[in-house]
Amino acid sequence: MTTLIKTVEPTLRSRAGAEVDSLMQQFPARPRPTTWPATMETREEVIARLQRPPLSRTAGQTARMAGARTLLQWLETFPGETWQARWQASPATGPVDSWVDQIQQWAEPYGRKPNASTMSAGLLALICADLFRPDWPWTIARPSRYLRPSIQTSRDPVGFSQVEAVIPPGLVTTRYGSEGLKVIAEFLVVYGGLVQDITVGDFLARLHSTESRRTHAVRLAYGWLKDLGQFPPDAPPTLRNITIRAGQASSASLVDRYQVRCRPVRDLLVDYLEERRPAVDYSTLKGISAMLVKNFWADLEHHHPGIDSLHLSAEVSAAWKTRIATKTVRRRQPEGGSEEVTEPRQNVTGIKSVVRAFYLDIAQWALEEPERWGIWAAPCPIREAECSSKKNEQRQKVESDQRTRERLPVLPALVRVAYRRLKEARARLDAVNSAPLGSTFTVLREEFTIPSATTRVDGRPTRVRDERGRFRFLAAEERNAFFAWASIEILRHTGIRLEELLEIGHHSIISYKLPTTGEVVPLLQIAPSKTDQERLLLVTPELADVLSAVVARVRRRDGRVPDIPFYDSHERTWNPPQPLLFQYQSGYEHRRMTFNFVRRALNDTLADSGLTDNSGHPLKFHPHDFRRIFITDAILNGLPPHIAQVIAGHGSINTTMGYAAIYPTEVVEAHRAFIARRRALRPVEEYRSVTPAEWEEFLGHFERRKLALGDCGRAYDTACVHEHACVRCPVLIVHESEKPRLIEIRDNLMDRIAEAEREGWLGEIEGLQVSLAAAKEKISQLDTRERQREEPIFLGVPTFSQMTGRAIS
Repeated sequence: MTTLIKTVEPTLRSRAGAEVDSLMQQFPARPRPTTWPATMETREEVIARLQRPPLSRTAGQTARMAGARTLLQWLETFPGETWQARWQASPATGPVDSWVDQIQQWAEPYGRKPNASTMSAGLLALICADLFRPDWPWTIARPSRYLRPSIQTSRDPVGFSQVEAVIPPGLVTTRYGSEGLKVIAEFLVVYGGLVQDITVGDFLARLHSTESRRTHAVRLAYGWLKDLGQFPPDAPPTLRNITIRAGQASSASLVDRYQVRCRPVRDLLVDYLEERRPAVDYSTLKGISAMLVKNFWADLEHHHPGIDSLHLSAEVSAAWKTRIATKTVRRRQPEGGSEEVTEPRQNVTGIKSVVRAFYLDIAQWALEEPERWGIWAAPCPIREAECSSKKNEQRQKVESDQRTRERLPVLPALVRVAYRRLKEARARLDAVNSAPLGSTFTVLREEFTIPSATTRVDGRPTRVRDERGRFRFLAAEERNAFFAWASIEILRHTGIRLEELLEIGHHSIISYKLPTTGEVVPLLQIAPSKTDQERLLLVTPELADVLSAVVARVRRRDGRVPDIPFYDSHERTWNPPQPLLFQYQSGYEHRRMTFNFVRRALNDTLADSGLTDNSGHPLKFHPHDFRRIFITDAILNGLPPHIAQVIAGHGSINTTMGYAAIYPTEVVEAHRAFIARRRALRPVEEYRSVTPAEWEEFLGHFERRKLALGDCGRAYDTACVHEHACVRCPVLIVHESEKPRLIEIRDNLMDRIAEAEREGWLGEIEGLQVSLAAAKEKISQLDTRERQREEPIFLGVPTFSQMTGRAIS
């Protein structure tokens, strides 16, 4: 029987999550045998093969042969029947450079002094000859720029040519392309065989054989072989973040993580979760397991050792309810250190509801399958009244309404800040792209210095240094500002959830032809998320502008948006590749925006806005706040609540009304009735009709407000408190057509101040300077208003017909 070398699979499974454990069972790494024809050759046969193509070389062949002969003679001093066994018994598998020193010490008595370069050349020749196969840690720790071309020429030139054919043009000659091909060469070094023999399990073993986080080249190589059609259809779509994607754990794993002692109850809990699994999503199932196993049964076993029945006495259930009402947390102290603090538990009602549902489900199932569930049926220790969450719901309603009312008025200011940050970020990026390397430039009153060299293919720098000496990544800042603006705009115009925002694809933009008029209406298709309900939203002109800008940014030169796989963090599964709009390019890999990315971008915009809440603290926005604001604003502007329910995708209209921070209709009507009754009790004279004389006097007030420079904004029936010094008056509304007259007044005031200074009229100067400052301020206001009106507005590049993914009729 062939003896196998120990692989890294056990190490991988011990460090990775459930997803990797499942993948390693589904796609095991290839076994590494200890014997194969090349490793059993004699020294003379190896030397003869090294001198024949494809192992022989025109350049450097002498050094390679000298180093190979020395290495072979040195390896023969170690025990073993094969070169692989001698290699493993030698010090060459140890530290990087120690084996060279030991060979030199061994060769010194024979009068030879082999240098390190000769030894490295000979070692590479023996590896290309497949004389021995190093393990992954050794191969990764000894990078060589000659490894890939040597392995490609000597082992599988056809296979490497097929891989290069699927690599995007221009990538092969870059650093990323070279590193990706080198990873493929390493598979041939460690496992032997050809390129077509590499498996998914080989990649998983390579990915987790080292603690290094630099796995970009491994992911690139995996994608190339997958595009080549070498892997089965059920292979993972990508290896990115494979170590932190735990995947869906089994029901048994969800229960066993809490170390239940009673085996029958443990099996019951597993069966119960298996019954509930098809009807709920994975996040809900995981929450049920935590409440039911950790907070309920594991707590009972800890305080009541030996318990093995669901039939709880009144004392046991009362003690559990007391314990579950509080929790112990560790909090950091201001003076340093931390201490345990007991505080009320917020989700007590949720835990009790899950436990009550557990008992009632078993009781119901016992009627249907008594042989399976009947022995576990027991009285429920929790009454229905204990699961009432009315007070919590009312408290949450009050808090969310206050939160919405506080943020709705400042939303326009947040939108303006997001757009300003985007314009400024683009201005900086345009400036750095137009400036030469090694230069210093100033933009938006900021000074930046560009490095004199760059490693990018397009010759542009990846970072610059600002006037404070900090490195700034202006391209990343522009990307963050753009998607912060796009996220705010889409969320406030649609009211969709954050998960739905990140799953909008190019094909989500569709068109619908009205059957009555034939008019084409743009629609946005929202994929099923929380409630598993697909819905269509009308695309307004403002929303179409934002969507067109996002499409224009992410699509390729051929007009297509790249298809990328993405991970569903709620279901813990990978979704098939889709043309998502919220994606970005990292190197040569396209990635989807994450939840944290949108939250960080939103927080950066809020920090730049300077908005504060009622207490003066910085205002905080969550992505879900835009959903509440959208529903509230829609209902306040006359949208029927049942229509708002459909747009929001709620299963109940009560949920929609819970989002709307408005007063109930009966409250408004009662208030109006109260005002009517109060008016009936007041003197009739207070509600008499206006006489013609009073109306003429009222209209005459507005006629008397017309001035040479515009209109006076003082209140009705009030006298001028500034003694008709209109230039100084803050309530003067200046017309833009009177700007030349205002400039003439400013120039005249300047001349009069100069005259007063010459004549020594010091008392006159002070009053003239006050008027001059007021005139300049009004001119500045007119200039600002005119500049804002003439400033171009970014409307996106493509037209709506060009960006439409598909159409329905």
